[in-house]
Amino acid sequence: MPAGNPLPRTFYERPATDVAPDLLGKLLVHDPDGTAETLRAGRIVEVEAYRGDSDPAAHSRSGPTARNSSMFGPPGHLYVYLIYGMHWCANAVCAPAGVGDAVLVRALEPIHGIPLMAALRNRSRRQTSCRDLCSGPAKLTQALGIEGVHDGCDLTSAEGISICDDGRMPADVTQAARIGISRGTELPWRFYDASSPHVSTR
Repeated sequence: MPAGNPLPRTFYERPATDVAPDLLGKLLVHDPDGTAETLRAGRIVEVEAYRGDSDPAAHSRSGPTARNSSMFGPPGHLYVYLIYGMHWCANAVCAPAGVGDAVLVRALEPIHGIPLMAALRNRSRRQTSCRDLCSGPAKLTQALGIEGVHDGCDLTSAEGISICDDGRMPADVTQAARIGISRGTELPWRFYDASSPHVSTR
């Protein structure tokens, strides 16, 4: 099972642009019932930062709504939202409560529970170690079983969904423009480990 302790809340009490690169190399863990059989985890290899009302691409740019309320809550919680009416995306809420900062987890290197991840992704047994198992924000939530019911979960708890530090550092941190958005495309707030084959795109 993955080693390491959940990151403390103080880790997230910073602007998303500071938290984002520091999340690379950490483990996103979903432990739904405390057993090795259902635990799945992946190493974070790609993220994007979103900065409250100063960011034209952030969900929080126009203030709190029923959809984005978790973004404005205490840092260290999970913000989960639906895109295209069918795919979930997972974000770590950052900065003090009320700001609306968050970091989107874009890609993982599968570490633990790979057969279960493959089953959740509806992949064949021969594809369980395939590089694109978690190489995208919607792919990784499907593989880890993260859905709308997990919106607002406390990432600093050892139960449920957490982000843990096992001491591993990314080999080659690269900063670039965010992708998959139509506004704020000039901001270089995407961070990824260029040495990893599991990033969504280069």
